[in-house]
Parts: sequence; C-alpha cells; structure tokens
Amino acid sequence: MTKIVYEIIEHDHGWAFRLGDTISQSFLTHEAAYNAAKRAALEQMRPGETVGISWEDARGRWHDEISHGDDRPDVEVHDNP
Repeated sequence: MTKIVYEIIEHDHGWAFRLGDTISQSFLTHEAAYNAAKRAALEQMRPGETVGISWEDARGRWHDEISHGDDRPDVEVHDNP
C-alpha cells in the first residue's frame, strides 16, 4: 500500500501543508492548516470508482493503467509546530 504524508509547515507569513514539493495555500493559523490537511487526508482515503488512467514517465513515455477505486493510500498528517 502506498503511504503519503502531509506535513504542516510555516509558509508565506502563515501556515500551510506540504505533500512532497507541493504546498497548499497559506492559512492564518497552524490549526487551520492542520484541519485542512486532515480534510485532504480523509479525501485521499475515500474509495472511488475503478477508472483507466494515462500518465507520462520521466522519459516521456506514456502508460495506460487501471486505477482501482479501492486501492487507497495510507495517509498521515505530521504536525510540526
């Protein structure tokens, strides 16, 4: 199972959450950023539909796969005040 981790960080005179290199919008408070990250985590864990997806790898090759709606990641929110 894939595991993803949202991290709460200071950002742009406020707080945000980060997943890899992607940073959310800024929130005025740490609590607001934490709550937004928890909402995002819950959405990631919600089952969906089985669908076909296409994606391009680092070499520019395209791949077609089936994404099963019940193949959801394990999600955590790390709180770093």
